Amino acid sequence: QVQLVESGGGVVGAGGSLRLSCVSSGSRFFFHLNEVEWYRQAPGKQRELVASITAGGSPTYADSVNGRSTISRDNAKTTVELQMDSLTPEDTGVYFCCLTRHCGQGTQVTVSS
Repeated sequence: QVQLVESGGGVVGAGGSLRLSCVSSGSRFFFHLNEVEWYRQAPGKQRELVASITAGGSPTYADSVNGRSTISRDNAKTTVELQMDSLTPEDTGVYFCCLTRHCGQGTQVTVSS
C-alpha cells in the first residue's frame, strides 16, 4: 500500500525559502515508474498544481512558481522535494504530494507579509 508523507512546511516571512519533502512508502518500483505532483490548497481557492516531475526526472512548474521553485526526486529514497524561494503571502496554503491516485495529508505553508 502506498502512503505519502509530506514535511517541511512552516511559517516564513516574505522573501524566505522552504524545502518541502514528500516520502513515499510501499513499492519502490511503483515509485520509479510514476510521476509525482505537488499541489497546494489555499483557503477559498481552487487546488492548484504547483509542480510535477516525471518518472524520468523532467519537471514542470505552474506559472505562479516558475523561476523560483525546483522539484527533484530521489528514487532510491522514494522522495520528491520541492524547493521554494522568494516566497510571498500568495504561496500560503496546504501543500500535498500525489503519486497516481495516492495523496498525502499535506504540510502547511504560511508566508507572512
